[in-house]
Amino acid sequence: NLPSRNQHRRPASFMSRGYLTRRVAVDFSVPLITNIKCAKLFVDSMTYMRTKREIGSYDIRSSHRSIILPGLIDVHVHMREPGANHKEDWETGTAAALAGGITVVGAMPNTDPPITDIDAYNLVCSLASKKAKCDYGIFVGASANNAHLTASLSNNAFALKMYLEDTYGPLIMNDDLTLWRNHIQNWPGQTPICVHATGRNLSAILLLGMLYDKHIHVCHTSFKEDIELIRDCKSKGMRVTCETTPHHLFLTDAKLKESCEHEGFRRVKPHVGTSQDSEALWRNLDIIDMIATDHAPHTVVEKLGSNPPPGFPGLETSLPLMLTAVHDGRLSISRLIELMHTAPRRIFNIPEQQDTWVEVDLDEEWVIPKAMPFSKCKWTVFEGMKVRGAVRRVVLRGELAYLDGKVLVPPG
Repeated sequence: NLPSRNQHRRPASFMSRGYLTRRVAVDFSVPLITNIKCAKLFVDSMTYMRTKREIGSYDIRSSHRSIILPGLIDVHVHMREPGANHKEDWETGTAAALAGGITVVGAMPNTDPPITDIDAYNLVCSLASKKAKCDYGIFVGASANNAHLTASLSNNAFALKMYLEDTYGPLIMNDDLTLWRNHIQNWPGQTPICVHATGRNLSAILLLGMLYDKHIHVCHTSFKEDIELIRDCKSKGMRVTCETTPHHLFLTDAKLKESCEHEGFRRVKPHVGTSQDSEALWRNLDIIDMIATDHAPHTVVEKLGSNPPPGFPGLETSLPLMLTAVHDGRLSISRLIELMHTAPRRIFNIPEQQDTWVEVDLDEEWVIPKAMPFSKCKWTVFEGMKVRGAVRRVVLRGELAYLDGKVLVPPG
């Protein structure tokens, strides 16, 4: 709190911010250091204090508005390890999660080898335990020949994932209702059956879920007809939940064509819809249970290739985008917490993380750069978007995990 250097005359009634701060300190007996040298001496003297100095969640005060959020949960993340470590791995992916305020990730099973049996599951668990910087769960994937095996993994797996349409990876099960039924019958049901499905495939799998009284969770809900179908199913009391992604909320096919010149950077499954699809998702946000990024990193070289793989990175941009929507009046902070913490934790039976929280600066305005700092893929489809809100620190089970752009926890 330095004195003002303004040399111009001011009326006697004028009170600077510095004067007001000093006046409050005197009137209310608040300790106030007004000199940089004194501040340095104070910091140095703290090492000689014999009594323990407790520091609360807020150890500074600023003119910016800060809030504390619980640790956020992203149930749909592709870590790419094993098999595609050049795109992402457990260390970089979980570092990106912490930078985005996310303290739990659900890792998808379409790796190489895919997570379809106990050996592959144990392999991924071993990798994650050595390299992850935040908490995680690991999905088991449904395939053409493992319907009899997945139940044995249900107690440890995050959930079951069924790919019912063309997408990236080896676990696609197109148009085989008998196979779908076998997986739904055999899954014990403590956690949901998560499906990649749209249109008629979505209708079919929801019907099977109703027939066998199983909880179906719809991944990355993207289109107007799909969210309206889910709304109708919920109104009938069916056991169905759903997620959507920031890119399906904030982007449209027209916007992507304007911002991404190369077609490869626009490719994602399910594809980004029209403005009508995006508006339908916003209009039915009360029906949507959670926000998940579907973080699916691929390198710039791959995206520029002749057959670019589908997928967008998203762990580091999800929360700033949703905070911007809060500022724009599209949802409240309490609803954001429900979408990004409370509902995922309840639906996937995730244990509570003790002494875990995220400090967010609500007022910082910034422009999303060409590449976010931690993900290996080094590009983002949200480049150039102006957002409001930034993660300042993340505390995970009492340990400072992230602070002002730096991930502080070691792997494992």
